[in-house]
Amino acid sequence: MDVLHLLRKEMMRRNYSNRTIKAYLDCVKQFLRTYNGEPRKISKSDVKNYLENLSDKTGSTKNVHLSALIFLMRNILNKNFTSKLKYSRMPKTLPVVLSREEINLLINSIDNEKHKLIVKLLYGSGLRVSEIVNLRARDLDLQNNYGWVRGGKGNKDRMFIVPVTLKEEIGKLIEGKNDDSYIFDSYNGHLSSRSIQEIIKKATKKAGIKKRVHPHTLRHSYATHLVENGYDIAAVQSLLGHNSPQTTMVYLHTAMPTMLKVRSPLDDLQSNDNDTKQDYEQSETAPPSPRKPE
Repeated sequence: MDVLHLLRKEMMRRNYSNRTIKAYLDCVKQFLRTYNGEPRKISKSDVKNYLENLSDKTGSTKNVHLSALIFLMRNILNKNFTSKLKYSRMPKTLPVVLSREEINLLINSIDNEKHKLIVKLLYGSGLRVSEIVNLRARDLDLQNNYGWVRGGKGNKDRMFIVPVTLKEEIGKLIEGKNDDSYIFDSYNGHLSSRSIQEIIKKATKKAGIKKRVHPHTLRHSYATHLVENGYDIAAVQSLLGHNSPQTTMVYLHTAMPTMLKVRSPLDDLQSNDNDTKQDYEQSETAPPSPRKPE
């Protein structure tokens, strides 16, 4: 029984992304190297023992292995696998976000105009790096200031906004190109994600920004700044293409409290104390009111 072939075939049938297919296949391959029996006889205890031996891996790695094995058991081996195994808890860390000043520094540190446009569009539209490299001329409606991500994460299509300030620049870039042409092309197709990572890495160093910046940092900054500008979570969730509002809620934590017009209760308390003190001092120093004639 070629479980790997069946696994790939089933995931392709369900329109899983290439990245997920590769990850699941790698996990199952690793599991089968430690399991010497017949695949049909894989048990819950086999899966549990295998996961326990991944103790040196991160929580996210364990989660991918567990998801891959559950998919194998239920959908390939047709076993009623209702495991109560708990997914490893992910560390609760907030994403790195650049301030508006740091975004300007980053952009202005890039001399190449095409590279600068890529960084501005990443921040200005909230696109993932994999989405921007696959963007084609037909995906843009510059007249109405929007574009479409085709087959994004989870193989979903979604709309994104095109910054008005970039319309003319993008228009010149795609002028004369056919609809199938990549926006950011190279000699062998489209610009690679790795190339964009290098562009941002060099720009970060040149700008003197001490934070660890990568393409996704611009997406985090885009979402955070939208929240700071008063847009609600539902709108931001839609623009980012998140399935769950809980995923988008993290940007409430990265937004600056002053931008959210949040006032500390201590400030209110001290303000009231100052008003009370001022009223008291005025009553102590004020001249006595003239007596009414009898």
